[in-house]
Amino acid sequence: MAALTPRPRVEGADAFTVGTGFHRALDDGRIECTVCPRACRLREGQRGLCFVRARMGDQIVLTSYGRSSGFCIDPVEKKPLNHFLPGTPVLSFGTAGCNLACRFCQNWDISKSREIDTLSSQADAVTLAATAKRLGCNSIAFTYNDPTVFLEYAADCADAARDAGLKAIAVSAGYINAPARRELYSHMDAANIDLKAFTEDFYKRIAFASLRTVLDTLEYLVHETDVWTEITTLLIPGHNDSDAEIAAESAWIAEHLGPEVPLHFTAFHPDFKMRDVPPTPPATLRRARRIALDAGLRYVYTGNVHDPEGQTTVCTDCGEALIVRDWYRIDRYAVSDSGQCVRCGARVPGIFEGPAGDWGPKRQPIRIAAPSVSQR
Repeated sequence: MAALTPRPRVEGADAFTVGTGFHRALDDGRIECTVCPRACRLREGQRGLCFVRARMGDQIVLTSYGRSSGFCIDPVEKKPLNHFLPGTPVLSFGTAGCNLACRFCQNWDISKSREIDTLSSQADAVTLAATAKRLGCNSIAFTYNDPTVFLEYAADCADAARDAGLKAIAVSAGYINAPARRELYSHMDAANIDLKAFTEDFYKRIAFASLRTVLDTLEYLVHETDVWTEITTLLIPGHNDSDAEIAAESAWIAEHLGPEVPLHFTAFHPDFKMRDVPPTPPATLRRARRIALDAGLRYVYTGNVHDPEGQTTVCTDCGEALIVRDWYRIDRYAVSDSGQCVRCGARVPGIFEGPAGDWGPKRQPIRIAAPSVSQR
């Protein structure tokens, strides 16, 4: 495996701090982080809302390079990606911090962490890729918190993964500025973008972000890159689950992205600052799926519930049940190695490279020995 060129060290910083290219100086002496629309404007020693990007000297630095909140091998369907190397294992990890402030965050202990002890694991990019290869993974996923905030580490790990013959996956909210977006996704093979709702009001009040930026990211990925893209919307009772909003989201996807982009509706459970909201009823997910299918979307899935019909991939030409899933277990697989329906030969959109994997629903935490961090 080829060695990666180390990133320049930051004078006076520890081994986990690297410089970034996404910042600009302001007339008042502050430095503005330009990785996302939040545009944190920092004085010496201050950290951005994400916590892991900070000002040091005349630049914005990433303080979590090579550090993680933990590593785990998951089924790729857990990302969720249903049309990307089905059934295969993916080495998944995140760091700490996030550039959104969602009141319902399901990974708040990681994404909202302000304790560096959360980052108890560490691995350089080459070691991480070699470990994923040795353990039989087909890809590496940047998840649990948003790779936007640890862009430099994610990009280097993705490059090391590709050098090892693996693929790279970003699981993101898509809240990122155009230059950083181009940089991050130039290293990725697949993405699941969390479309949290379809109103600016929800994004402003509940996620403290903006819908328009996320839609721009989706259009960029689908129309200007080769990154395989799927979408997830977590349906929260009383907040983003009305028929009208689901129909508007589905219609926008069909018109602006195309009917073949997979959409996942997943169930909310009470967490973080929205513990007073009830869990999503399974009937809500089935209703949302029907609305999206009626809007012309061809691949609509339900998640976080037991719903075999809502988790099955069907050939849109002949109606054959191509991939029958029970949660993350594949019970039937009728797709050719090159990604065609075995019954009628129709192409199935996605990335299919050989037969389905057999990793199943298991989740396997792992430890990676990393006595030192070699930076890029």
